[in-house]
Amino acid sequence: MNFETQLAGDAAMAEFDDEMARRRKRRMLLLFAAIVVALIIAALVVRGRGGDAAGTPADGAAAVAPVVTVVVPGQSSVQRTVSATGSLAARVEMPVAVVGEGGQVVSVLVQPGDWARAGQTLAVIERSVQSEQIRSLAAQVEVARADAKLAQAELERAKALVGRGFISKADIDRRTATRDAADARVNVAIAQLGEQRARTGRLDIRAPAAGLVLTRTVEPGQVVAAGTGVLFRMAKGGEMEMLAQVSEGDLARLKVGIPATVTPVGGAKSFTGHVWQISPVVDPLNRQGIARVALKFDPALRPGGFAGVSIVSGSGDAPLLPESAVQSDDKGNYVYVVDGANKARRQDVTIGQVSSAGVAITSGLTGREKVVVSAGAFLNPGQLVKPELQKVVK
Repeated sequence: MNFETQLAGDAAMAEFDDEMARRRKRRMLLLFAAIVVALIIAALVVRGRGGDAAGTPADGAAAVAPVVTVVVPGQSSVQRTVSATGSLAARVEMPVAVVGEGGQVVSVLVQPGDWARAGQTLAVIERSVQSEQIRSLAAQVEVARADAKLAQAELERAKALVGRGFISKADIDRRTATRDAADARVNVAIAQLGEQRARTGRLDIRAPAAGLVLTRTVEPGQVVAAGTGVLFRMAKGGEMEMLAQVSEGDLARLKVGIPATVTPVGGAKSFTGHVWQISPVVDPLNRQGIARVALKFDPALRPGGFAGVSIVSGSGDAPLLPESAVQSDDKGNYVYVVDGANKARRQDVTIGQVSSAGVAITSGLTGREKVVVSAGAFLNPGQLVKPELQKVVK
C-alpha cells in the first residue's frame, strides 16, 4: 500500500465520523423537542382541571360520593342465649360391685352398650360349696320338724293319762315345754336355711335398676370379693347429661327447666334437653359454674365426650342487623351510621346473640339510625355518601 492510498482512506473515515455525529445531534434535538411538547400539553391539562375544580367544587364532591345501602333496623324480639362447652356423662351413674362374699366368676352375661333390666344377672359366681350348705341346712330343718312332731305326740298322750292319775300336772308342763322347744328349733333351722339361700343368691352380680351398661371390668375365671372394686358401671334409665361450664355472669341468668340444645363435637346432629340443676358454687380460679343439662338416651351421646350447648335464657327487644353491617377492630365492634348531612359516622356497639336472622345489638343503637349494611370496611369517618334505604324484612 502506497502513501496516497492511505491518505484517501483516512479522509473517507473522517467523513463517515462527521456524518454519524450529525445524525446523533439531530436525534438529540428531536428527543428534546418531544419532551418540551409533552410538558406543555401536561401543563395545559392540569390548568384545565384546576379551572373546573375551582369553578364547581360541589359538583366534583358529589361525583365521588359512594352509594351505600342503609337500613333502619328498629326493634326486633330476639332470644337471649348462653353458649358454653362441657363434657357428657350419665345423669345417674350406678357402680355395680360384689354384694356378697364373692368367689370365682363363672360367666359374664352382658357387654358394654347392652340394656339390663332391674335385678337382671350381670355375672354368675361359682357356688358349689354354698349349694351343699343349703342341702345340709334343709336336712336339719326336716330333723327339727321330726323332733317337734314327736314332742307333740308325747304331749297329747300325756294329756290323755292325766285324768287317770298316771301323769302329774308337772309332767304335762315339762312335755309342753319340750314341744315348744322343738317348734322353736324348727323355726331356727328354717331361718338358717333362708339366710344361706339369701347369701347364695347375693353371689350373682345383679343390676340395681334398669339402665344401660357403660363399662365392664370383670372376666370369667376372675376371683372377686367385697374389696375388688367396681365391676360394671351403668347409666340409670340410659339418661345422659351435659356438664356445661358457664361463666359466673351467665350462670346468674339461668333457671332450672329452661330449654337447651346440645351438639357433640364431631357430629352435626343436635339434641334438645333442659337445665335440671345449676351449681350453687363458682370455681374461684376460672370463675365458672356447672349447669347440668338433662338429655334422653341416644347412641350418639357418649359419656366422656365433649359438646357445645346453647341455652335459651330469655328474650327481649333489640336492633337486629345483617352480619355484613358489623365491623370489628382492635377497639371492638362498630357500625357506620349515616347522619343528617349524609356523612358516615362510626358507632361503637355491643353484639349479643348471633343467629341466622342476624346479629342482635345489645347496646350502642336505638334502632332508629340509618346503618350502613355493606361496604362499611371501605368507608372513613366523616366521608360523604349517598344512602339508599333498604327495607327490613321481619
